[in-house]
Amino acid sequence: MKNNFDLNKLINLEKWNDLQESVAAVTRMAIIIVDYKGNPVTKHSGCHRFCKEVRDNTKLRENCQKCDSRGGLEAVRLNEPYIYLCHYNIIDIAIPIMIGDKYIGAVMAGQVKLSDAKDIDVLEQIVVTSKDSMAKKALDDFKEYYDELPVLSYDEVKRNADMLFVLCNYLVEEALEKNLLSEMYKKIIKSQAETDLDTLTDYTIKNIENVKKEMSNAIINNYIHEDPLSNERKFSVNNILKPAIDYIYENKSENVKLDSMAKLCHISPSYFSRVFTKETGENFSTYVSKLKIEWAKSFLEETDMHINEISDELGFTETGYFIKTFKKYEGVTPFVYRKYCKKK
Repeated sequence: MKNNFDLNKLINLEKWNDLQESVAAVTRMAIIIVDYKGNPVTKHSGCHRFCKEVRDNTKLRENCQKCDSRGGLEAVRLNEPYIYLCHYNIIDIAIPIMIGDKYIGAVMAGQVKLSDAKDIDVLEQIVVTSKDSMAKKALDDFKEYYDELPVLSYDEVKRNADMLFVLCNYLVEEALEKNLLSEMYKKIIKSQAETDLDTLTDYTIKNIENVKKEMSNAIINNYIHEDPLSNERKFSVNNILKPAIDYIYENKSENVKLDSMAKLCHISPSYFSRVFTKETGENFSTYVSKLKIEWAKSFLEETDMHINEISDELGFTETGYFIKTFKKYEGVTPFVYRKYCKKK
């Protein structure tokens, strides 16, 4: 299988191990990450004594590996957590780690028993052993450990599985965006005008849009240096408005809307508008427009970027509207401002 990513590149496994330990303790489930070949890439957090004894036996371990392999394949086929029974009627879960349609590994969780025996009937038991087998003898030998296995309801197991699936998806999305940003940055440094299409193969439109936003903010912040608590804000930030003000300053490339800022502050748009005007002395639209024009002046003074590029970077929907807004507050067009104010 050809993969542009392996788990070590995708996930910071050192940090994940700490998280994995905490999740195992909270869920009462054993957890481990394996690569697409089934090889462990993390330690086994919360591994219970019964399963440890079984897996330490070379012959018995083969049954465990068969269960893990089949569970992982089913999870990939369904692209969702697969809950199943091992040969000891112990619950296990396979959560696939996917990039597009590529399977790069799985989170394996479980080693718990169900509180209601009737729920067992709806789950697949992947390996069935004979009554006089070595597996049966091990169950007798380690019965004390078997009885110590945590007992959860099927609903608890399902909730844990869903939580781990969401967590995996979140980690993959974050890692993809960081990798994409790194790849694009390297290409910019090498003065490659166009990104090789192969670089983008494993990324979604959402990944690319988020990285574009991050890059835009990085470019803007490179030329605009401000203290968040400086007098530039011209007022002491009201605690109610603080989430919106911080968002505006931290996302300079975004065309922010009043409704979305009100939602961010957990208040109605009308109340947000009243408080904003009272605190700033200006309505929301005017305040944001003036800020963006101040930021645009930094670009005009310090860079050779085209006017339409500056307009795009600052989230204006049209270059014509940007020029009109600039002239409204500065009395001249961006072209004229640059001609007389650009730093040599």
